[in-house]
Amino acid sequence: MTLPPLSPASDAFMAQLAQTLPPEAFRPESDAYLVEPRRKWQGQGRVVAPHSVAQVAAVVRACAAAKVGIVPYAGGTGLVGGQVCPDGPVPLVLSVERLNEIKAVYANENVIVAGAGVILADLQEAAQSAGRLFPLSLASDGSARIGGLLGTNAGGINVLRWGNMRALCLGVEVVLPDGQIWQGMRRLRKDNTGYDLRDLFIGSEGTLGVITAATLRMVAEPAQICTAFFAVRSPAAALELLALAQDMVGDGVSAFELIHRQGFDFITEAGLPGQMPFSPLPAWAVLIELGLGRGSDPAETLAELFETGMRQGLCDDGVIASSQAQRAAFWNLRETIPEGNRRIGAIASHDISLPLSHIAEFIDKAPELIAPLGPLRINCFGHLGDGNLHYNMFPPQGESRENYAGIAPQLSDIVHQLAHDLGGSISAEHGIGRLKRDDLARFSDPAKMAMMRAVKQALDPDWIMNPGAVFARD
Repeated sequence: MTLPPLSPASDAFMAQLAQTLPPEAFRPESDAYLVEPRRKWQGQGRVVAPHSVAQVAAVVRACAAAKVGIVPYAGGTGLVGGQVCPDGPVPLVLSVERLNEIKAVYANENVIVAGAGVILADLQEAAQSAGRLFPLSLASDGSARIGGLLGTNAGGINVLRWGNMRALCLGVEVVLPDGQIWQGMRRLRKDNTGYDLRDLFIGSEGTLGVITAATLRMVAEPAQICTAFFAVRSPAAALELLALAQDMVGDGVSAFELIHRQGFDFITEAGLPGQMPFSPLPAWAVLIELGLGRGSDPAETLAELFETGMRQGLCDDGVIASSQAQRAAFWNLRETIPEGNRRIGAIASHDISLPLSHIAEFIDKAPELIAPLGPLRINCFGHLGDGNLHYNMFPPQGESRENYAGIAPQLSDIVHQLAHDLGGSISAEHGIGRLKRDDLARFSDPAKMAMMRAVKQALDPDWIMNPGAVFARD
């Protein structure tokens, strides 16, 4: 397949856009749009921020006619390079930041309608004002935007109970690669009228079109919430404890996070604030949150769970939050772990998922395979309830990660191959972007890759949408 070459977003092309867009739609070419959070990717591009779906459609039509690549940009919090284009002809970076309106709230339907530029924290606040909960929650709540969360099918800490972004979306509005607008903003739970086109765009990372708005699910906020830290004997024990908790309260388990001691140590080493839940720190701990209805006491349930876990040899110590402030402190500690990782400096970071029954096996085997490459520190943590591990390697204390940069590809090969061999995925919630593009081809079923390419070719025959993300354009 021979694709037409892309053209750069030249001065002449931008002058053409200026006849369609108002001056306030143009943005400076700054690091805010061209560098991703870990600073591993330096992008390029001319930047526009349309204010309406009609303006987005006009921009896309102009790009399609001129064969200019488009990089959709939301909050810029992605970690796999999907929002930056480091090479090839200079693309147009199309930011959805000004599509930031909460369009409607239907509290009785548990539905909220929002533009793609709405920040997640603002969406959560709008739902709360209506007496509801938008349950997606992650460390970048204050900067991630709805379009990017849908484009990457984001997960976070509450997937165990409420699912990822796909499960929370009822409909989308999308500008297609030829500039057509698909109005798929229905509020229906049931709609068996052909292919579910909505799901094509969720998780497509901007390679099939630009999501401009979405109809999203809200849920009733649990009447009683309580959170606890338990020190557990091992990852296998943590999984048994999770099964016990689900036997006791079913889907009342809102979150179940596995944390290795290394994550706590990095917080201290990096000089970050946080009160440790145990002294001395255990090798493994879990952060559990229960959300129950009126008439139930989650604190009593957590105490019962701890006592049962103690009798069965699963856990050794526990702290149950006695106030909202303590609950918030627990979660702040968990959400500080990624910042601790960033300050220490990872050699290689991985976002993988595994069948629950193979998680303990992976955690046991991976260090043995990694050990011949050096005395590395491993920080393993993640959303145990949905099988998502963040498995990251760091240099020995006092050494620079640059000294180990040469082995990063080998480390990723080991982690991804082992996850694949155990029936897992090389990307649980961050997507593919440009970082994992080769691994996608390596570990995916050939039939899957062929179908994905067929969809891409059908919707975006000139491959102008996010060139180089998910697929290599050549």
